[in-house]
Amino acid sequence: MKKQTMEIGKRRVSIFLDDDLKDQTIVYLHINAEDMERLFQKLDDVNAVLVAIDGVDWNRELSPWARPRAFRGGEDFAGGADNYLKELTETIIPAVEERLGFTPSRRILAGYSLAGLFALYAIYQADLFSSIGSVSGSLWYDGFREFMKKNQPKRIPDRVYFSLGDREKITRNQRLGAVEENTIQAEKQLRSLGAETIFELNPGNHFEDALGRIAKGLVWLV
Repeated sequence: MKKQTMEIGKRRVSIFLDDDLKDQTIVYLHINAEDMERLFQKLDDVNAVLVAIDGVDWNRELSPWARPRAFRGGEDFAGGADNYLKELTETIIPAVEERLGFTPSRRILAGYSLAGLFALYAIYQADLFSSIGSVSGSLWYDGFREFMKKNQPKRIPDRVYFSLGDREKITRNQRLGAVEENTIQAEKQLRSLGAETIFELNPGNHFEDALGRIAKGLVWLV
């Protein structure tokens, strides 16, 4: 495994690739480098470059529009996804691919929790990504189901992976409790547009085996 690191503005970017890479697929993930290194070890059969992007304020920069906090004592969602997506597509991704020296045959954007919501939102605002992974994605997010109904992706993705823990919907928080039904409807909607989709339920709640769930999704996507 080779690892390269970059500072792009205030973002810390780590690139992981094998010496014998035979394909030119790049997977972009919002995750720290240490978790990405552990994830890379789980992906022996995945022939892709993995790019970890850290230094992102998730509640501020990955939320599609402003909404109140989900938990008491938490931080409100600022709705900065559009500004950050512009930075991702116009600055971060070009810098990474210039460093690598090639334009990929496929770009995959994937993420966990709010980063999974952001990955899905991104296809409605940009046409750069051929496939999407929303792993335990925060599709409970207020207004997102209605947003998907009213809008069309800029590009119909080839593949979209959805997953949740089978206990994520079991909560006293009514907002979060909508996550499974909203995810089911999102999967159906993108499938109806022609994307190849899958929705998987994993054992446990939102916080169990995050890296294992991401790895499972990437195996299917790549």
